[in-house]
Amino acid sequence: DAKQVCRRCDVREQCLAWALEAGQDHGVWGGLSEDERRALKRRNARAKIRTA
Repeated sequence: DAKQVCRRCDVREQCLAWALEAGQDHGVWGGLSEDERRALKRRNARAKIRTA
């Protein structure tokens, strides 16, 4: 399982940041699935709006 590999990875945070910035829509990146990354993007967008 890709998520198990990610748990042991030293660059997981950088990988996730790249996937979010690049708009990577498929696969597991930074330990998160497509749906989990979409949810994270929505949460981050809402938090950004609240602090603006």
